Amino acid sequence: MKIIILLFAIVLAFGATVKKSASDIKEISTRQVLNEYKHHGNLLPVVEITAERS
Repeated sequence: MKIIILLFAIVLAFGATVKKSASDIKEISTRQVLNEYKHHGNLLPVVEITAERS
């Protein structure tokens, strides 16, 4: 019975570690994307008005 409880605890600890690692990787990738956009400046399209004044 003690072995089953120990194995259950190990499985739960491993699952928690994997979940934490996945959330950390997601956060790092989000930061990387945001840092990439900081270097580009304004990415909005430029609109030029070419109509003649009346």
